[in-house]
Amino acid sequence: MNKRRIWATSPVYYVMAAVMFIMACFSYTQNKILFAVEITVSGLCLAAVIMTDLHYRVHVYTALRAARKVLSADEQRNLGQFALPLAVLGSAGDIVWTNERFQDLFTENGEGCGDNIAAYIYPKTLRQILSENGTSVSYGDREFTAYGLRTESGSVLYFVDDTYYKQIQRDYREKRTVIAVISFDNREELTRDASGSEDSRITSEVESVLRSWAIDTMEGFLRRMTNGRYMLITDDQHIEEAKTKRFAVLDSVRAVKGENNISATISIGIGRAGVTATESELHARQALEMALGRGGDQVALRQKNGYEFFGGTGRGVEKRNKVRARIMANAITEVATTCDNILIMGHRFADLDCLGAAIGMYAGLSTLGKPCSIVLDTEKSLAQPLYRHMLQQDKRYEDAFVSPAQGLDMVGRNTLLVVVDTHIPSILESREIYEACRNVIVIDHHRKMVEHIDNAIIFFHEPYASSASEMVAELVQYFKEGKLRISVAEAEALLAGIMLDTKSFILRTGVRTFEAAAFLRRMGADTVAVRKLFASSMESYQERSRLVSAAEVYRGCAISCTSGANVEGIRVVAPQAADDLLGISGVDASFVLYEQDSAVNISARSMGAINVQLILEGMGGGGHQTMAAAQLKHITPEAARARIQTAIDQYRESQKKPLSKNEPESRKKEKQG
Repeated sequence: MNKRRIWATSPVYYVMAAVMFIMACFSYTQNKILFAVEITVSGLCLAAVIMTDLHYRVHVYTALRAARKVLSADEQRNLGQFALPLAVLGSAGDIVWTNERFQDLFTENGEGCGDNIAAYIYPKTLRQILSENGTSVSYGDREFTAYGLRTESGSVLYFVDDTYYKQIQRDYREKRTVIAVISFDNREELTRDASGSEDSRITSEVESVLRSWAIDTMEGFLRRMTNGRYMLITDDQHIEEAKTKRFAVLDSVRAVKGENNISATISIGIGRAGVTATESELHARQALEMALGRGGDQVALRQKNGYEFFGGTGRGVEKRNKVRARIMANAITEVATTCDNILIMGHRFADLDCLGAAIGMYAGLSTLGKPCSIVLDTEKSLAQPLYRHMLQQDKRYEDAFVSPAQGLDMVGRNTLLVVVDTHIPSILESREIYEACRNVIVIDHHRKMVEHIDNAIIFFHEPYASSASEMVAELVQYFKEGKLRISVAEAEALLAGIMLDTKSFILRTGVRTFEAAAFLRRMGADTVAVRKLFASSMESYQERSRLVSAAEVYRGCAISCTSGANVEGIRVVAPQAADDLLGISGVDASFVLYEQDSAVNISARSMGAINVQLILEGMGGGGHQTMAAAQLKHITPEAARARIQTAIDQYRESQKKPLSKNEPESRKKEKQG
């Protein structure tokens, strides 16, 4: 009911009733039937107006009486002259009374009675104001902090006009110093085989782009540091402006190419939450580490509420220097020799790469004379063929595998835990084992997530590597001073892991990938035997075909859904179907959704044109640019499909280049179209 309309128009109804009564009197001598009708209508109108007026007055009285109960005697007496804008509301949020200050600041021609308070506090809500201890609202060119009190039949709101102070706060925030650390990601790779002049040209062009961006766009100060790193000092306002353009400097640097046509890339870490310059610089370095851990060619912005990422769409450039692998092998050996026993563990539902890497580390660490075991839930593992293969081909592995419960019992004060193929605590085979171990080593190739193991004594992380098995294959070459020989079965396990994550050497393959495969081949790995580890049953193949045929293409992405409840090995079938969907013309990425264990699991694949990690990361998932996964709980497959489509829309929109203000309108329309 619109109380304002009733209050404003009731005098009109009184006049209309009076006019109809006069007309009825004239009709009395002419037509008594007409007189009766007119007198009845005028009486009903008068009665309706009187009842409505009384109802509204009761409503106002009830609201005011309820308001007095929550106010002190002095507040009641001085309510009209209260220094702050104040409004008494009815149960529906309608304004029944306002003081003079409210009328001065919020209304022009009246006291506002009868209006709904939503018109003055939008987009905030009355419920929000009543539940919070101070809510920022704005009306016109004024800014307020609103407070509310509940009454028996409504509420009382009062507003603190703090426009001046909020403007000062905003100015302070915008002018606050922000420190960013910039890394030239692939300078070494671009200039490794180049002449001195080519090195100078590439470095000069990248620095020119950075200085132009830092001075002209960011209005800041750029300082070159060592090892291809730079420090930028600017203010928060320009960081916010750069966000709206999605840090276009990444694209500008990418336009610089070397002789081999490889694009230059940079990573930027920004510390936005620091109180002091020292704290901001520390946060900037941490953010840069996060950006590099996610593959580089991106911006990591550290704020109070966590990280925000921009870019990361380019393919990582392989790091061909093996020095780090040798250093890591020596460091792992030194730590392992000082422990009492060793546990090797991967992620839940271990696949061929996870189990292959674990077997490779077992091959190296078991030679140190320390008790060594692989923690594996054999019933849930996706690498059952490899598990059986190891038991058949190598008798040492009959006692090598232990369940998570057995592994937890083996944890002591000086136990070493080696985590492979993941760095996320929540998806470990056994989080209890991780929390019980004080000595942890991580070996992983997935792009770094915000939720990562942060207490590892050794964190061997190579986002440029094709697989964890490739990393381990490099490490074992340096165990026992390079004299370690692994068995044929162990070599086949590592090769199977590499083949899984590279799609048989199609994706994410570099020079080091083939070098690792060559080493494993020299160790006796049989490619035919490895290929048999990928064999599937007739039922699995039929389900895979059904998933492919049921897929629909949405904005260049193939999406397929299945319940998966009665399909054995659906966790293996779904990724295989996602791989097959990439062979369809016009498909840049694929998403296969299957419902299992009261959750919808998503397996995503890409050929590199779309970064599926960025799409699924917003759903709590992760992975690589070309391979990612996520799990959504308490949701239907249809709702999950809708979320995937929304995420694809957001990704597509985020990848659009911002339009320049100086471009002609025709060019802008061409870009948008």
